[in-house]
Amino acid sequence: MTHQIDAAHRVDDEAPRDTRTAVLRGFRRRCPSCGQGPLMDGYLKVADRCPVCREELGHHRADDGPAYLTILVVGHLLVPFIHVVFTRLRPDPMVMGTLFAVAAVALSLYLLPRLKGVVVGIQWAKRMHGFSRPA
Repeated sequence: MTHQIDAAHRVDDEAPRDTRTAVLRGFRRRCPSCGQGPLMDGYLKVADRCPVCREELGHHRADDGPAYLTILVVGHLLVPFIHVVFTRLRPDPMVMGTLFAVAAVALSLYLLPRLKGVVVGIQWAKRMHGFSRPA
């Protein structure tokens, strides 16, 4: 099966963007393009554009991806600790529940904006959701 691409539907011919660099910059909550400007305007609001390089960032589509990834990571990190603490130390259930609830909330609050930056960095590197349009 062959595909013909006419001029109106031509794939973006710009140079490839480094996904790893964009992901690391996103995790640090920096602009995936220049790595200098802040990615976020607040705790979770992505800036409309980078103040340093003027890259448009407002059209990202992170949606529920960062929340899902946060739950996935926090669960995978805490469950082994919960198991070890429960089987070896046998603390009072209220103590154990309180400690791990606080740990889960703290870890979630730390990771959520960073994982949102990762999702935006991936979208920027892969030219998804409007990141392919020239500025």
